[in-house]
Amino acid sequence: MIVVKPSQTGVYYFHSMTSPNFSFRTFLVYAQAIILIVAALYFARTLFIPMSYGLLLAVVLFPVCKKLEKHGWPRSLSITVALLIVIALFAGLLSLLVVEINLFSKDLPALKEKLLSAMPQIQKWLSNTAGISLETQSTWWQDTIHNIMSNPSAMIRNALTATAGTFVTFFLVPVYTALFLYNRGVFVQFLIRITPDTYKERLPYILEQATGTYSKFIKGMVFVYLIVGVLNSTGLFILGIEHAILFGMLTALMTIIPYVGIIISSLLPITVAWLTKDSIWYPVGVIVVLSFVQYMEANIIFPKVVGAQLNVSTWATLVAIIIGGMLWGISGMILFIPFVGILKIVLDQFPAGQVFNILLARSEKKIHGNK
Repeated sequence: MIVVKPSQTGVYYFHSMTSPNFSFRTFLVYAQAIILIVAALYFARTLFIPMSYGLLLAVVLFPVCKKLEKHGWPRSLSITVALLIVIALFAGLLSLLVVEINLFSKDLPALKEKLLSAMPQIQKWLSNTAGISLETQSTWWQDTIHNIMSNPSAMIRNALTATAGTFVTFFLVPVYTALFLYNRGVFVQFLIRITPDTYKERLPYILEQATGTYSKFIKGMVFVYLIVGVLNSTGLFILGIEHAILFGMLTALMTIIPYVGIIISSLLPITVAWLTKDSIWYPVGVIVVLSFVQYMEANIIFPKVVGAQLNVSTWATLVAIIIGGMLWGISGMILFIPFVGILKIVLDQFPAGQVFNILLARSEKKIHGNK
């Protein structure tokens, strides 16, 4: 093993020593385990994604179910009531999305007419600013329309496949949640059986900290949506957009639904800016404001706020987002952050794992008496 030691002159030098806890064979074992875990997470993501969402929801609903059971409610009834509350909240969110779509559809004809009348000015601006000729723009529009109309069956098929997969996930998540909550004693006994005797005494602490990590994650997400809503509202108010606070908060709330939520919710303030203002720069300004806030949310606000709630470093949070996106897409970007928090808790119980927590922890830990 290679370590760094200070000399009497204060200069650091490398010193080689043999450690009984590390060998090349141990490194290969860890590397193989990591490769197998990554492969399992990727190829079995259809199983793990709804199961992970179900576990997350079960941890959030566990205090509610436990409180109802203490008042004499049967476990099955308490789980049903808790799930109905979540379903009602989600149905309200979908209703809000439908209302926004209906409002936008009413303004669509006026938006279309204004867009057609402003198209020559937009093309002229692109030609003067970006150097894109009118012929090139016309060719691009024709090719785009041709590609869309030439293969509509593929677009419909892809849309139906994505929709079917989403509905299957929505169906499986409450099922997994109910199973986790109803059979929680069985899962705890399973963990006790597979845990080595040396660490069985620490298992209750790990479980308590892990459930707390999920709760902190939800708390961090609430703070993120509040900050994004305030930033959206402030930007729209500065632009002079009507109902800036309403649009800003709705846009922040609809980001719960990845991609689709932010796109649909942003169309309404863009449309209002287009119809109520005389300059095209107002809807462009709305797009710039919302895009900038989304960039801040993804790269600064989310890692900082959620990472602080989980006591996970910003670097580890960003790495979790990237790796989660590579393996599980948008779901991985959401779920891998509390996973890192739980991994930090588990590694902290092992002497060898505390080394990795130097990278995962938000604050530097004291090592050998030195900060």
